[in-house]
Order: sequence, then C-alpha cells, then structure tokens
Amino acid sequence: MPQDYLDTLAFSRELYDQVPRQMAFRASTKVETEVWQRDLRAKLVALLGGFPAEKCELLPRVVETKEFSTYTRETVLFQSRPNMTVFGYLLLPKDFATPDPVVLCLHGHGRGVDDIVGIEEDGTMRTEYGGYQNDFALQCVDNGYAALAIEQFGFGHRRDEKGHERGGGSSSCQPASGAAFLMGQTMIGWRVYDAMRSLDYLATRPEIDINRVGVMGISGGGTTTFYSAAVDARFKAAVVSGYFNTFRDSILSISHCIDNYIPGVLQYAEMYDIAGLIAPRAMFVESGTEDTIFPIDATRFAFDRAKEIFRHFGAEDKLGIEVFEAAHSFHGVGAFQFLNRML
Repeated sequence: MPQDYLDTLAFSRELYDQVPRQMAFRASTKVETEVWQRDLRAKLVALLGGFPAEKCELLPRVVETKEFSTYTRETVLFQSRPNMTVFGYLLLPKDFATPDPVVLCLHGHGRGVDDIVGIEEDGTMRTEYGGYQNDFALQCVDNGYAALAIEQFGFGHRRDEKGHERGGGSSSCQPASGAAFLMGQTMIGWRVYDAMRSLDYLATRPEIDINRVGVMGISGGGTTTFYSAAVDARFKAAVVSGYFNTFRDSILSISHCIDNYIPGVLQYAEMYDIAGLIAPRAMFVESGTEDTIFPIDATRFAFDRAKEIFRHFGAEDKLGIEVFEAAHSFHGVGAFQFLNRML
C-alpha cells in the first residue's frame, strides 16, 4: 500500500528543508559580510515590492494640539505617497531638552494607534497602561523620549469604509494586503515605506535629533519595526516585541494575518539573516514565554543565529533580548534600559 501524505504542515516543512536559502549568511570576513549585507538588503527591498522612485511632498499639518500634565500631544498628518496620508500623534515631553531622541512607535493588530497612546474607544484617556500593547508610546514619553506614533496602513483612522462601519478593532488589513499581492507588492512594504517617510517628517521638526531615532513595535508593529530597521539605516535602534522568530516555526507553521507574508523570501533568507541587516546598529528583542504565535524556543534559536552575524561586525553589545513570563504582549523593561544606552 502506498503511504498517504495528508498533513499540509508536514509538506510545508519538508519543502522548507529543501529550499536553499541563496543569500543566507555565510561570510567569514567583515568585507564579505558588508557585501552580503548590501546584496541581501537590495533583494529584500525587491521582495517587499520596491519603493516609489521619487518621494512626494510631505505636506505636513498639525490638526490638533492637546496639553497633558507631562507631555503635549499633536495630531499630525503628512503624505507618504501622492494618494496616501499618514495619521499620527507626536508626543513631546514637557521637560524635553531639544533637540533630543525620538522613538517611532508602531502598533499591532487591534484598534490602531489610539490604543498605544492611551485613548479609549469612547475618546477618554486611560488612567493606567492597558491592553496587550500597554500604551508603549506613552511609556516612551515616561522614559524621556519624544514619540511619533503612526497609524499603520489598514487600521483605525486608516481603514476602508467597511472597516469603519464595523467599528471597534475591525480593520481593512486583509483586503488591502491581498490587493498589494495582486499588484506584486506587500503590505509590509507599504508600511515600511510609511515608516521611512516618518523619518522624513521627523527631520522637519526642530525638536528632534534626527541622528538619534529609534523604532519600536509589538506584534504587527514589531513586523514593521524589524523590516524598517533592516532597510533604512537612519534607524539607530529597533525594539522588536512579540515578533522575532523563525519563518519556519511561526509564519510558515501558524495561522497569521496575510500582512505577515513576503512572497519568495525563504528562497533567499531566514528571519535571523534579515536581522543581520540591522548590524552594527542596535536591535532588542522581547518575547513572552506563553506567546502562542511566536514560539519562545524559536525566538531564542533565531536570536543566537543573529548574534553570530552581529559578532562579525564587533557589535555583540548592540543586540539584546528579554524573555518574560507572559503571553503575547509588550513588556518594556529591558527594552527601555537598552534604548537608554543606544540612543
């Protein structure tokens, strides 16, 4: 009797083992490492769908300013593309010694950017950190940083009409991600480009030291954080919460929103190889032991592999990790200690 093969995950993992990752890290010298980094970064940008050949005007606007006891919150709008506006909040501590460092804050799945700056669904302000994201943009302010928290494409203020009609945490992430695939692009690429244009916007603000910019995100925001830092060297430090893992053990094996997928990426590199594009700049990883969509053993494995690449740059001290006892959530203890050293 022939053997039956009915397990799709077993099939996918067998293919994974057979695919030669053509641009996996194999360098033995610093020069070889730098050439590898240049070539893989160019390939990654192509896999993301590429970026516009020319930047449009930002046309930035501050549409509202609110004063709180320890910070000022500006609601800002600027253009990332001719037909796409970025919505965000710029949080400036009252005791900010300008120009000083800033952290670009990227939320995960859920209600969107309001949920990381303490705004409840009814518009009132939370009195303490809440939700799985724990208002990490406000935590940046409480740690002395300015924070630019932007709405990720497809969530909150940047949803399609049906997403708004459904209310709450509904998004237009899935149909928009599918649309990107249909045109040979990716949602990750769209969001990374928004992050890059956010840097352009921050460069217009005299309060900000543009040479001391970090990027931080949880879950889907960790995804954008990771690829933004890999692609754009203007980010000096990245805090990747609830994302860094291996493609094999998470994105390939566990059900995720399709905004996590980059067609063809495993032909070239694993996630820990892409982490090597951040070196010798700084990256901090945090992950919960009970995170069911980013298994902790795979996070530890990927971190160890990434550390080998950072070592080739003499930058082992620029890579950090904190494992904490919790489910999929933002922790933010070691992360801020790390940012204090790196920014």
